[in-house]
Amino acid sequence: MAPNDKLNYTKSDAPIDIELDSDIVDPEDGNAQDRRDMTRMGKTQELKRNFRFISIFGFTMILMQSWEAIFSLGAIGLTNGGTAGYIWLYLASWVGWVFVNLSMAEMASMAPTTGGQYHWVSEFAPRRHQKFLSYVMGWMCVLAWQTIIASTCYIAGTQVQGLLVLNYAPRYYEPHPWHGTLLAIALAAFGVFFNIVLARRLPLVEAGLLCIHILGFVAILVTLWVLAPRTPASEVFTTFNDGGGWDSVGTSTMVGITASLLPLLGADAAVHMSEELQDASRTLPRSMIATTLVNGALGWIMLITFCSTLGNLTDILDSETGVPFIAMFYNTTQSAGGATAMSVLIIIMTIAGILTQHATASRQLWAFSRDKGMPFSSWFSYVYPRLNLPVNSIITTLIFTILLSLIAIGSPVAFNTLTSLGGTAILSSYVCSIGCVLWRRLAHKPLLPSKLSLGRYGLFINVVSMLFLLVAFVFSFFPPSPMPTPDLMNWNILIWGSTVVGSLVYYAAVARKQYVGPVEYVRKLD
Repeated sequence: MAPNDKLNYTKSDAPIDIELDSDIVDPEDGNAQDRRDMTRMGKTQELKRNFRFISIFGFTMILMQSWEAIFSLGAIGLTNGGTAGYIWLYLASWVGWVFVNLSMAEMASMAPTTGGQYHWVSEFAPRRHQKFLSYVMGWMCVLAWQTIIASTCYIAGTQVQGLLVLNYAPRYYEPHPWHGTLLAIALAAFGVFFNIVLARRLPLVEAGLLCIHILGFVAILVTLWVLAPRTPASEVFTTFNDGGGWDSVGTSTMVGITASLLPLLGADAAVHMSEELQDASRTLPRSMIATTLVNGALGWIMLITFCSTLGNLTDILDSETGVPFIAMFYNTTQSAGGATAMSVLIIIMTIAGILTQHATASRQLWAFSRDKGMPFSSWFSYVYPRLNLPVNSIITTLIFTILLSLIAIGSPVAFNTLTSLGGTAILSSYVCSIGCVLWRRLAHKPLLPSKLSLGRYGLFINVVSMLFLLVAFVFSFFPPSPMPTPDLMNWNILIWGSTVVGSLVYYAAVARKQYVGPVEYVRKLD
């Protein structure tokens, strides 16, 4: 193999002599394999490894919130696609995500690092493209998770406001748009408090929340089956809808793909916690695959139930609560108390998602700063010794969320435009990282050994992953209608493109002098 073809580009190719099996190492610093992985990647263990399989599985399950997201995103899928389009496209997306997350699970097993996608791109991309591709993906992932948590906080805030309307309006409560924003900021502050003060309890809390995730699914499913009006299956599984006016049911259904993608997006969140996970190279891939299969199944069952018990879509969309699923639950139970009890389960899980997303967003910012990818990197990457936490990155995430939330007071359209970056930026990071591994396979270049190897099926799985992601990526830029008004226009392409151009400009002007990419710290282990 030619020198420029070797997988690990290193500052020093001398073998590393470390005591991987030493008994004096703190168990919270990981096992021998964790220490070996960190040493190979040239990283210092700064965070405590408090997560095990159940807690990281719960972490990712709660962050994805597949069955809960069905209620929040239902209007998108039903408008463009109808019940049949929504159900069948979700099934196709679930299969696609299985291939994607298998591909990423293999990379996570090879290089279990908080950096995730931008680190993988740095290791697996062609030598001459490693640096700038890794840098762009780092910016994409950082901004994606920062906007995702701002969006989730705002959604949770408006959901709480919807319950206030249901129970107290108009006699005791008059809703205003800024109420939802203030609630969003309050929930974001709670997320910061939890991620700093109660951070060591996060694994235990995630395991408990996993139980609520499962039991809440059963409670709402049974209630809808027993009390809600039923639509015949012959209609549910065959009724397509071109609500966007595309004059093509197929195109309209694909435009609604966002409602099928988002409930299953985010399995990589576990990767960004990998340096806080015991036996990460083995546990990470198991967690990512299990999350995709279990959450996908829960979402599929709940989606069919949702479409079969929906009732009149126009009525719930026009509800005074402003939250369609609250109106749906009220129509089902004919009781404000019953609707509140059902809605609280979803709102609790949405707030729980804020905790996990805040952890993910702050760790991604911390990791990229550790590799000198951000301005003021030394400040963002500082870990407080007493807490073993990147407190500066956690607080910065709160500030970013507050600033974005304040935009929603003046213009919800502008807020939604900015936060739309989350999904497309994450998708583009998947495309780039899996594309690099696919390139290595096609070029017959070596891959790192891993606890999860796709083996001879790797090429096929990577190809299917790329085809699925490219289709999803393209349609994520489509507006809901071919002739949208400015407030309904999909500004995703503008925001995503601006992020790419902005990161490249900053890279050319400043970062290329200080950012070398994670691969330059990678070492060889004998």
